[in-house]
Amino acid sequence: MDRDAVLALLIAQLRDVVPDLAEKPIIGTDSMAELGVDSIERSEILMNTLEALALDLPMVHLHGPRNLGELADLLHGKL
Repeated sequence: MDRDAVLALLIAQLRDVVPDLAEKPIIGTDSMAELGVDSIERSEILMNTLEALALDLPMVHLHGPRNLGELADLLHGKL
């Protein structure tokens, strides 16, 4: 899976967890905070994404990225 596919997966998970964002354009430079995602939703999005990617990472390793693109880069690097 390439980096763009990881980003697409993240965006799909985000829209699944936060249905209000279903029609909003979302790009890699958007952050979950800017999109109005709260910490519980963020955790659910990350857990679902890790499961879909079959990755077993501690959540603390996912707090550095500032936006969805950086998060996709980090996750892609762990595949």
